Amino acid sequence: MKLVLLTALGVGGATVIGSILGFIFKKVSHKFSDIVLSFAAGVMLAAAVLGLIVPSVEYGGKYGLLICIVGIFVGALCLNLIDRLVPHLHKLVGADIEEHSNNANLSKVLLFVTAIAIHNLPEGIAAGVSFGSDNPSEALVIAGGIALQNIPEGMVIIGPMLASGISPRKTFICAMITGLVEVIGTLLGYFAVSVASAILPFALAFAGGTMLYVISDEMIPETHAHGNERGATYALLAGFCLMFASDVLLG
Repeated sequence: MKLVLLTALGVGGATVIGSILGFIFKKVSHKFSDIVLSFAAGVMLAAAVLGLIVPSVEYGGKYGLLICIVGIFVGALCLNLIDRLVPHLHKLVGADIEEHSNNANLSKVLLFVTAIAIHNLPEGIAAGVSFGSDNPSEALVIAGGIALQNIPEGMVIIGPMLASGISPRKTFICAMITGLVEVIGTLLGYFAVSVASAILPFALAFAGGTMLYVISDEMIPETHAHGNERGATYALLAGFCLMFASDVLLG
């Protein structure tokens, strides 16, 4: 439990770390953001397959494959529904922090922060559920990939909020809240599979589906939108290979 709690704080704290970097570097280059996000996407892609989807089939027994496929699509559909109700950050203001003027609409910025917080919940749940597979090393790598993604996301929060006239103190508090949501999600995912181990195969696949959705619908399009496609592709491959090597060597 102590490891899960520390991981939850680490996953949520990554957003706060990113926000601190956002204060220091108010203008983050697209190239840097794209490379970091792509690397995180590669880690998350391998983690979703090796740490969540494959174990889901193994724990599911006779109907493991069916449970896994259903879980993946349910997870993706849930995020799709969230996207319809609350557009994700890239669809609101994007990572284009250089284009925000001092007259930025405050309500739009608040919606922007709310969207990040809502999308952080299923990511946190994915990190928590991964501990149900009794493989702490894989769970930590999954959480690490999610945390790595949260750093540039936390950096993106700062520019629009400061530009809209929100004080640095309130801006930092909002960033902390989005990170806290991820901590809550991690603990919810862990306790859900701890209380009802029978749902573990479905929960693992569900978490894997949410991660695949985030990678395909959010991360890859964003990293290929600013002319850095080649570097982003190799960064994704590097992240994937790092996770794959970790799984082989530590597994």
